[in-house]
Amino acid sequence: MNKDFKFKIHSICFDEDYLPSDNTRITTNFANLARGESRQANLRNTLKMIDNRFNALAHWDNPHGARYSVALEIISVDVDIEGSGQTFPSIEVLKTNIVDHQTNERIEGIVGNNFSSYVRDYDFSVLLLDHNKDQPTFSIPDNFGDLHGKMFKHFVNSDAYKQNFKKPPVICLSVSDNKIYHRTENQHPVLGVEYQPNESSLTEQYFKKMGLQVRYFMPPNTVAPLAFYFFGDLLNDYTNLELISTISTMETFQKIYRPEIYNANAVAGSRYQPNLKNLDHSLTQIVYDRAERSQLAIEQGKFTEQHFIKPYQTILEQWSAQYA
Repeated sequence: MNKDFKFKIHSICFDEDYLPSDNTRITTNFANLARGESRQANLRNTLKMIDNRFNALAHWDNPHGARYSVALEIISVDVDIEGSGQTFPSIEVLKTNIVDHQTNERIEGIVGNNFSSYVRDYDFSVLLLDHNKDQPTFSIPDNFGDLHGKMFKHFVNSDAYKQNFKKPPVICLSVSDNKIYHRTENQHPVLGVEYQPNESSLTEQYFKKMGLQVRYFMPPNTVAPLAFYFFGDLLNDYTNLELISTISTMETFQKIYRPEIYNANAVAGSRYQPNLKNLDHSLTQIVYDRAERSQLAIEQGKFTEQHFIKPYQTILEQWSAQYA
């Protein structure tokens, strides 16, 4: 059988005029911000937060704190399983671009950042829930995440990826509220202080199948560590400006939809356990519907099962079995 699934990449600017496309996962963070009466104010305020944070971190040769701005693109990836031209929406990520207003230069940033996936919705919101329904103890299904991991690695190694992006992706997520993180002595000038978890999480294991390592850093003037998933060497493969573009973008999103952790009024200590019930936090002026996001993840997982997993089950199983 043909081992090479085909990927098609589309991009759209994420700016204050952004409107979600019909194929965008409606639980995606940027789509959530871009709906309702507050959509334009949401987008304008979010982008301003990102630019302010970028300039605060990239403070050298930047006396007025306004040298840079971040231009974001939403990257949508569709997969063609049979080579017929019929595609299914696979993943969506964000790509950062840095605009230097002093030199009038546009600098390519990092692709990845936010990460959305229909197949991941299926794995966590359908497969995992069904597997544990009415069971006395929680367990993980056999081969959980194998298909998703292989598809992601196949995409990153594809000609489509290499033709569009110069470097491997970096995905930046929230820390887990059921893990304990310990501060280390390691410190990076941009990424900040490194933390290490007391144990591996299901998310870590899932992303490991995607070929990604993880390290946890708390950037300067941040109140909690961020999880950075990456290939290769995070500290040496990317420039300071590239790393700052990811930090400023994803820290802003985390402040909006995880304010209990990332907009808390107390800074993480040497031993830190995130708490989503923390009342000692501040809210941004940005409207975000977290309840809707949780409910729709299940709907999108079922959509994936109906339109992707079941119709292509035999092909996917054969492909997964032979894919190294």
